[in-house]
Amino acid sequence: MIKKRKKKSYTEVYALGQYISMSAHKARRVIDQIRGRSYEEALMILELMPYRGCYPIFKLVYSAAANASHNKGFKETNLVISKAEVNQGNTVKKLKPRARGRSYPIKRSTCHITIVLEDISFYQQYEEYLMYLKKPGCSNENRNLTCYDTYSSGGLWDKK
Repeated sequence: MIKKRKKKSYTEVYALGQYISMSAHKARRVIDQIRGRSYEEALMILELMPYRGCYPIFKLVYSAAANASHNKGFKETNLVISKAEVNQGNTVKKLKPRARGRSYPIKRSTCHITIVLEDISFYQQYEEYLMYLKKPGCSNENRNLTCYDTYSSGGLWDKK
């Protein structure tokens, strides 16, 4: 099987939590609320939600932001949760002793959570650059950005 290599993204950082002791279904209920939101907004939502699964996800989002600021120097105000996914992990199986020598199985499910944060300041700068290029009279020849303003160039329209 041929695997495609992922291109390195210079605007993304992630945090991965493995073997978190909660079901994947319960974790997805929380993850769906914060996907696509800004970092600060996601922290507020996670603090106020009444579910037990919020605390490990809160720690993961906080860890991903710490990775972004420490490793890549991103500002926390520009971070957005671009991808958040939950995968099912191993199931820990135990036996609980019961009366008359019997036992009942206990299944403890785990999950793996991945939080990907993206810095949107790069895209904002790129959009500003595109808006600059769309101005009338701007040309992008030989990588020299020149903008000719037809009204203040000393031509016909400057005469009063």
